[in-house]
Amino acid sequence: MLISNTREWASLNKHYNEMQHVQMKEMFVQEEGRFERFSIHFKGLLFDYSKNIITKETIDRLLKLAEAADLKSKINAMFRGQKINTTEKRAVLHTALRYPVKASYSQIFVNGEDIYPDIKRVLDKMEDFVEQVHTKKFRGVTGKKFTDIVNIGIGGSDLGPAMVTEALSYYKVKGIRSHFVSNVDGTDIINTCLHLNPETTLFIIASKTFTTQETMANANAAKNWLLSKLCVNDSKNKGGTTPIIDENLPVKKHFIALSTNIPAVTEFGIDPNNAFEFWDWVGGRYSLWSAIGLSIALSIGMSNFRDLLLGAYTMDEHFRNEDFDKNIPVLMGLLGIWYRNFFNAASQGVIPYDQYLRRFPAFLQQLDMESNGKHTTKDGYDVDFQTGPIVWGEPGTNAQHSFFQLIHQGTQMIPVDFIAFKENVNDDGTQHNILLSNFLAQTEALMKGKTAKEVAAELKAAKEKDAAGILPHKVFAGNKPTNSILIDKLTPHSLGMLIAMYEHKVFVQGALWNLNSFDQWGVELGKQLAKKILPELQSNDKISTHDSSTNGLINYIKNL
Repeated sequence: MLISNTREWASLNKHYNEMQHVQMKEMFVQEEGRFERFSIHFKGLLFDYSKNIITKETIDRLLKLAEAADLKSKINAMFRGQKINTTEKRAVLHTALRYPVKASYSQIFVNGEDIYPDIKRVLDKMEDFVEQVHTKKFRGVTGKKFTDIVNIGIGGSDLGPAMVTEALSYYKVKGIRSHFVSNVDGTDIINTCLHLNPETTLFIIASKTFTTQETMANANAAKNWLLSKLCVNDSKNKGGTTPIIDENLPVKKHFIALSTNIPAVTEFGIDPNNAFEFWDWVGGRYSLWSAIGLSIALSIGMSNFRDLLLGAYTMDEHFRNEDFDKNIPVLMGLLGIWYRNFFNAASQGVIPYDQYLRRFPAFLQQLDMESNGKHTTKDGYDVDFQTGPIVWGEPGTNAQHSFFQLIHQGTQMIPVDFIAFKENVNDDGTQHNILLSNFLAQTEALMKGKTAKEVAAELKAAKEKDAAGILPHKVFAGNKPTNSILIDKLTPHSLGMLIAMYEHKVFVQGALWNLNSFDQWGVELGKQLAKKILPELQSNDKISTHDSSTNGLINYIKNL
């Protein structure tokens, strides 16, 4: 049965009719303890959801909806390694990658085999490799230490590592610069390599199958660049240079692979000992916790990488064990459903008030929209309600000078998550206080708005001559819902908690909608057609096998 056909859904729909015109600012006046009632402190993280169009009754009804969807059993099924990715018949166990050695349930089985020894083995291999690079034991073909790491991947093999590496760049290891290439547009790899020294550059090719078209195109471009540029000293030529004759050696010394396809890795020229595996129970958008995170570990050190894992594990434990009425990811997910399905909010804003989290909204776009952008349930039935929202955002305060106009005075309801840190890792407090004052003011402004009466009083005080003409343009409806996520300090541990919190929020929504949040068939159709079109672009024939628009575009590109 669709969740929309339950009594609990009908009850929420009735409640929505009672709540849709309720004003938050009035509830704050009437409820002295509203902040305390609707906020949760957990391990240096404060989740304030009091600025939402909710009452205790709203939360109670949402929690009953979670019960109707059997959310607790679905959470347990994921953590136990049941094959909840039903279309691909796979377990979903990115959480197992984060278990500390002493976790009481670090022993977990997939297809009858305990997977934890393999997880530990790969982590230990990563640690050994990171140490060799940082201590300069692993060097390039000319004997020089590595100074630049280039991660080549796409989707989860790029977005997660790139976001985390930038977010934690305050903790980066001295002497290591990180770069990320994902776009098959040649400009990406060309511009990245433009100022690199081939003798000191290490390439990471991140592709589970080692067949991903975009990734392998960029990998081959990087290989060609390396072989064309890399030289060794030629003593016979008075210190001049001559190209390396053996082309296999530079690739073995300057390329590593994150893949399970060892034959393809070997054929490319990479030493199979420098291939790091991960498993089919690790989805792409959850893969930063696996060997895909090697670029993170090389950037910030293995100790910090393990702390990132531990932070995520801390949130896993909260999500797995806490009662739903005090469970941050559960409440985030339920609030999202409240606005998506009852208020018809089509999008969700995420505004981090920290420049280090510049790419966090982009990371969440894949996490949320690729997971829950689905129109059928696990059972194959079309839904009769809206699913995944459009996720978007930019860092504050930049965002305040661009799309905040739409959020404040536009015609759409756009719930927004505001994220900030009490302490700035770089700032003595002067600029950080300005930043935090904006973080606090925006949520208050979105909640309160400004009435016509208040605007009229301001215009009168300012002796505005055209008060009547200007007044309607300065009215703010207010009543715009926000969550405030305030964290003590940006560290690997706190970032791990934050990422896992959003992972589980997305899981909650998919579980209630009864979606398979762990496949991504929607990305496949375009790729299939692209494989058909590529040889047509390379041929000299006029194309007529598609619709007239596609035929016309192909032939126009070919000047036919």
